[in-house]
Amino acid sequence: MRIDSHQHFWHYNAVKHSWIDDNMKMIRRDFLPEDLQPVLLQNKIDGCVAVQADQTENETNFLLQLANENAFVKGIVGWVDLCAANIKDRLEYYAQYKVIKGFRHVLQGEVPAFMLQPSFLNGIAQLQQFNFTYDILVFPHQLKAVLELVKCFPHQRFVIDHIAKPYIKAGLIDEWKTAVQQIAVHENVYCKISGMVTEADYSSWQKEDFIPYINVVVSLFGTKRIMFGSDWPVCLVAASYKNMYNIVGDYFASFSQNEQQLFFGKNAMDFYKL
Repeated sequence: MRIDSHQHFWHYNAVKHSWIDDNMKMIRRDFLPEDLQPVLLQNKIDGCVAVQADQTENETNFLLQLANENAFVKGIVGWVDLCAANIKDRLEYYAQYKVIKGFRHVLQGEVPAFMLQPSFLNGIAQLQQFNFTYDILVFPHQLKAVLELVKCFPHQRFVIDHIAKPYIKAGLIDEWKTAVQQIAVHENVYCKISGMVTEADYSSWQKEDFIPYINVVVSLFGTKRIMFGSDWPVCLVAASYKNMYNIVGDYFASFSQNEQQLFFGKNAMDFYKL
């Protein structure tokens, strides 16, 4: 089965989605399963994982409803307040819904120390008993804190979203590479090769821009801890789904059939227990 491990749905709201700035105005509209399903079919993708884009439990419930209504949504990564005193009760509540696979907080919008505060660490510590994953969304300058975070939880399943958003447009790679190298040593951490086009020049990127970064991720995580993600519809500000898919499709074309199956589906299915 071929899986898109990272995409979003929303009813567009100017306040809720204020992160969609004028440079991204083309995605200031609703994006729902009926918009995505034909795109997945065209690209021979069998299912997807829907990831939170808003930091409320209403978002989790919204994604839960969509997954229940659309069989191709194989799992969801929701939001819950990991810093809350009653976090165990909230996780116990959500554990009854098998389609909820894990949670994410938009750490890229926080100071690095946020993820190392006792209340957040307590929240992460509760995930494993409910078999929940955690998606790590950060910028490169936050990777030192990520390393400290993952060191604390050697048995928690983590995945880094969007290869930690390296500064592709500026061509910067060294500091990001060093930080990712230290994190990849921890075998409970996976990495999504996703979201790259929006870290490049929206209008003039070339496939070659991404190869050095993909090389780093593949060499460090191997073919068993990486997964394909589109970041649809966010990717549309810089590339069509097909063009974005072709970046990784062409890159992995020379890999064995088994390695391609791992990247385009099996790893996501194993990580998220789809």
